Order: sequence, then C-alpha cells, then structure tokens
Amino acid sequence: MYLHKLTLSNFKSYDEAEFLFCDKINCFVGDNGVGKTNLLDAIHYLAFCKSYFTSVDTYNIRHGQDFFAIHGLWAHGDQSDLLQCVQKKGQRKKFLLNKKEYDRLADHIGMIPLVMISPYDRDLINDGSEIRRKYIDSVISQFDRIYLDDLINYNKALNQRNALLKLFAERQTFEPGSLDIWDEKLVLLGTLIHSKRRVFLEEFVPIFRKYYRIISGDSETVDIRYVSQLHERPMKELLDESLARDRMTQFTSAGTHKDDLDFMMGDFPVKRYGSQGQQKSFVVAVKLAQFDFTRNKKGFKPILLLDDVFDKLDDHRVEQLIKLVSEDNFGQVFITDTQEEKMNRIFSRIPISHKIFRIPGDEVR
Repeated sequence: MYLHKLTLSNFKSYDEAEFLFCDKINCFVGDNGVGKTNLLDAIHYLAFCKSYFTSVDTYNIRHGQDFFAIHGLWAHGDQSDLLQCVQKKGQRKKFLLNKKEYDRLADHIGMIPLVMISPYDRDLINDGSEIRRKYIDSVISQFDRIYLDDLINYNKALNQRNALLKLFAERQTFEPGSLDIWDEKLVLLGTLIHSKRRVFLEEFVPIFRKYYRIISGDSETVDIRYVSQLHERPMKELLDESLARDRMTQFTSAGTHKDDLDFMMGDFPVKRYGSQGQQKSFVVAVKLAQFDFTRNKKGFKPILLLDDVFDKLDDHRVEQLIKLVSEDNFGQVFITDTQEEKMNRIFSRIPISHKIFRIPGDEVR
C-alpha cells in the first residue's frame, strides 16, 4: 500500500494543495518554515487520525478558517481507498474510509502502519523516563491488544491506590485492607507488563544494533538496557517494602510505572557523552528498528516519514541512510530536507524511483 495522492484544504500553512507521489521515495525540499513538516503531519493524520505534534486538532486549522480537510488516495494492487479527515471548529473530528464514516477512530488504527522520525524524537534521550515508557508501550500495543488492556487497567489501579494514600493522609487514618485490593491488581498486571516489555526488548535490541551499525559504519558500540525494579524482586515484595514511604509521599513509589530505558554508547549514557550526530544516529536507529519490528509483525511494509533527519549527520551517514531506505525491505518513504542540490547529488548515485518537490511550489495554491 502506498499514498498516491494527497489533497489539503486549510491545513496548517496550506490553503489548497495537491500532490501526486511515486511509490518509493518522495522528497520535500525548501527553506525552513515553508511547510515541509506540515505535509508529513498530514500523512501522519491519515494513518493515526491525529497530529504527530499536538493533541488539539483545531490548532491545525489554517489561521482565519473554520475547518481543515485532508484527503488521501491509497493504492494497493489494482484497488484504491480514499481516506478523508475533516475537522470543523466546534465539532468532532470526522474520519471516513471510501466516504463511509468510522464509528470509532480506533477501528482505523493499524490499517496504515507508519513510522515517523523527527527532531522531536531526541526527547527520547533527553527527557524523563515517562516518554521512554510511553514509546515502548505504544509499539507493543499496536500488536498486542491484551497488553494495552493490561496497561490501562494497571494505571487505573495505580490511580486508585494513590487516591487512597492521599485520603489516608488527609484523614490521618490507615486501612491496609483497602490497599490490598489494588495491590493485588498491581501485582498481577505489573508482572505481566514487565514480562512482555522484557520479551519485546530482547527482540527489539538486536534489530536496533543492526541499524545503528549500518548508519554509523560500525564505529560505536550501542545498547538499550531495560531498567526495572522487578528484575530483582517480585512486585509484591516491592509494594510491601515501600509502604511506609508511600504513606508519607502519598504516591506509589514501586512498580512497572517506574521502569526506564538506559540508552548506552559503550559503557556511557548517550545523553551525556554522545555527540549531536551520535545522538541523532541513535534515535534514527531506534525508529528504523521500530519500522522493522512493525513490518515483521504486520506482514507488510509501513510508510516511513523522515523529517529533517539529515541535519547533524555527515555526508557518509546521509548516503548510508538513503541507500538503506532504498532497499526492498522498505516501501514508500517521505523525506524533508533544506538542500535540494544535496538530494539531487545523492540520487544521481543511487538508482531508485523518486520524486523531489520544491516547497512552496506549483502544488500549493
């Protein structure tokens, strides 16, 4: 499946625009701020029914207008599907497949697997543990509905336990029996979540290392280490041991909600010791591993969006990355970059079907 035609109306910086794509590599080139990333976000909408950058849909309506619309014509074999996303101010978002509206947006998720690599992904390295947990949870949840349900129920039980701890502190009372109900749920669900995260990373990390070697030329040794309190002791022991502290802080301090990932280069954290280029290569390798993992689970190639990923990469790494996504393992790819001459030079050496769009260009009206 690939995106053949994209039509925009009042979406972000675009009044009206229409693009016809090839089934392999499509490049949007132009100066910073002309709207290249907005095109990738429109494609992201068609796959996930939401923006990659904001949770408020109305923020994406062009200034002075009261709606936006995104239309995508997807080709697969001899057939095609029309996807439409329409957001009007003051109304709920509508998503339609072949002009029939979905009852639930969740019913569409998974139809078009897509992986986006963006400068914002550096937050995986630089921000706190929550963003890294959310990342691995989002990848696992695309293929394991039971995992997603367990995660939702774990967080509900965690919120209930924290509410009880706060209530006990306010009333200066303590009822251990009330906590036991939620402890049992946290023990059961936390143990299952920990086990599936561990299995996922055992499969994921070798794929990540493979892509990092390709991008970097095998010049550094990297690793992703799963950090969890449950590695050493069972969840029940952790909750019992932390109870006194939890009563003081009014917060559950032990469990899988404290898990993290250590991103390593050799024996040192990438966050502290990796250069900007090394950090970017690290994150790109993580996302390419996600692509590979997704393809293996879904049985077909996801769409790949590369937003400004060549900044801070030397020419060798840029060409290595282009060669990589030109291979048969990858399907349709969308790239943004500021240097049209560089892209033309690279494609002159790599025989692959491609189209280069100058933004803004004739497609924008």
